[in-house]
Amino acid sequence: MINLPYAVSDDAIARYRREGFVRLPGLLDAADLEDYGAEITRLTLALNTQHKPLEERETYDRAFLQVMNLWRCSEIARSFVFDQRLAGIAAELLGVNGVRLYHDQSLYKEPSGGITPAHADQYYWPLASDRAITVWIPLQPVPLEMGPLEFYAGSHRTALGRNLPISDESEARITAEMEAQGHPIDRAPYALGDISFHSGWTFHRAGPNFSDRPRSVMTMIYIDAEMTVAEPANAVQQADLAQWLPGLKPGDLAASPINPVLFPR
Repeated sequence: MINLPYAVSDDAIARYRREGFVRLPGLLDAADLEDYGAEITRLTLALNTQHKPLEERETYDRAFLQVMNLWRCSEIARSFVFDQRLAGIAAELLGVNGVRLYHDQSLYKEPSGGITPAHADQYYWPLASDRAITVWIPLQPVPLEMGPLEFYAGSHRTALGRNLPISDESEARITAEMEAQGHPIDRAPYALGDISFHSGWTFHRAGPNFSDRPRSVMTMIYIDAEMTVAEPANAVQQADLAQWLPGLKPGDLAASPINPVLFPR
């Protein structure tokens, strides 16, 4: 099913724009995911630089092991990250003519791994508009006890909390504010083949992994092909500018050699 065209329903597009996320059950073939997942997990464990025991880590590092831009490390990973089907869905949900890759990211929540605190991804990105979207692809089923992604519905329209990095503080303050504003949390397990897309400003979190198995997930961040670089608003955006948009400056098209157009190609 990789690279096969997929017609996004009007209902899915409307739901994404209303809620800031959309779940697409059974979108990918389970056998394909098992094959790609084996390579992605192998690379994640080989390239990961976090070696402290869980009990010695801070909250952020207890959430998951993470490795970025696996597409540059393996042709198998590259073929998955450059998938036209997923990039095309991202473009339709964003309502743009094309998308570039910002970067990919493997997220490996170890057995007994901690919560992923509530946050919005775009806190980290020096991007000039909200035309950014992440696809979240579990590489095995994710029942509730393994910590599936949870979304605060409609939270992409609120600005409060956008200045908070992933932390204990973000978990406490964003969770309290979402409840006060009446944004319900959407929590559901993922079967193998289920995926979700969420906006850069949608607040989300994940619970701990209570199981004895790792929760391996691959993500890709897509941006409007016409996206420009913003003036960094914080130190981590400055670091992101140097790492993921190398050689670029505010006002430039976000089109470094590591930000290829994935759709249309």
